[in-house]
Amino acid sequence: MRVALVNPHWSFDHSIYFGCRAPHLPLEYGCAKRLLEAAGHEAQIIDGQLFGLPHGDVAQAVKDFRPDMTVVTTAPSYLFWRCAPPELRVPQELFSALEAIEGMKIVVGPHASTTPRATLDKLPADVAVMGECEEVLVALAGGERNPAGTATRNAGEVEINGGPVATRFTDLPALQWDAEWINRHYHHHHRFDAEPAGPGAEVEASRGCPYHCTFCAKDNFRDTYRRRDLAPLLAEIDSLLHMGVEYIYFIDEIFLPNKPLLEALVERRAKFGVQTRIDLWKPEMIELLGRAGCVSIEAGVESLTREGRDLLEKKCKLSTLELKERLILAKQNVPFVQANLIEMAEDDAEMVAEWRESLRAHGVWANDPVPLFPYPGSPDYRKLWGLPDDQAWERAVSYYLDRYGAFSDIQDQAPQPLDRLERMHAA
Repeated sequence: MRVALVNPHWSFDHSIYFGCRAPHLPLEYGCAKRLLEAAGHEAQIIDGQLFGLPHGDVAQAVKDFRPDMTVVTTAPSYLFWRCAPPELRVPQELFSALEAIEGMKIVVGPHASTTPRATLDKLPADVAVMGECEEVLVALAGGERNPAGTATRNAGEVEINGGPVATRFTDLPALQWDAEWINRHYHHHHRFDAEPAGPGAEVEASRGCPYHCTFCAKDNFRDTYRRRDLAPLLAEIDSLLHMGVEYIYFIDEIFLPNKPLLEALVERRAKFGVQTRIDLWKPEMIELLGRAGCVSIEAGVESLTREGRDLLEKKCKLSTLELKERLILAKQNVPFVQANLIEMAEDDAEMVAEWRESLRAHGVWANDPVPLFPYPGSPDYRKLWGLPDDQAWERAVSYYLDRYGAFSDIQDQAPQPLDRLERMHAA
């Protein structure tokens, strides 16, 4: 079977979207392509974002490939499934351009994973994949009907087949990218110590997270923690370095201490960035992280009070003072360290300002606390409204717009209600 794996040309006008706007490698498609080809299928990734292709050009590339199955994602890449654009405007636009193309159409992503019925109501796909998509796509390409982890159309109704599924992942072979893809990847995600002197890339060393913080929307995809086998992971990294990649960003939900990997990276002299929790790193492992080539740490602190961290169910064993000391130690070993803060009623504004300034005096960046967006599928959403229904994304956006008058500093346009954004497509 011929399978087209399609990433739209994303735009985020008036969207509540907190992720990076730059193109990133579509790792979920890279993984799916390897598994599909191993099963005897032919797969092609068509990335409208990385190659700057309008929807019409993407549709033409799909048509030229003559697929039996076309897959469209509702988030720019795995890196942003947890903070996806709530609206489906861009996938709607792309599906309109793909209308005349024959074959099965499949939608994957956080929307399909959390609200499959609503997603199929808005998008003219035949199947929505719930959870991690790679092995399900292999099953569909192999002719399996209604495999676990899918929502399918049946006589005008949507049939839910089980719940979200997870890919094995641990033995995932090294992903392969053409030089043309790497050479277009000018972006170094979350790097601030130096200007790029060569291409960047993303890599996945682990998947999932053993913690269940209330604000994190991962339960319906990329949930259970799995660590990738070291040999294929290093083979993938070596291939990227051979193609001139200067900086790697590990997209892991949480980059946990991994001594064998870090010791192998010391030998490779690669530069890389991670997102992690600083309370999980002992001083000797922080030092090894720096020697391994880490130049950027995004550390989730979230709240400056034990009460606030407990409310977020972070299971943090360090005090606020100990967290500060660990962040300062990290900055002594890694060029850029950021402490992420969330707007919490338990945190006094003056205390937060003083703490941020004290960290800045040691070179650690701590952001102005940002308000939470209750992503459908997160524990925070369930605390407010229960399990997500077909209006979950609309409800979350309306709540956010009603509650907060100021928006993120990366949002240069005031966000619009979700239904208005999707009506822009219809117009």
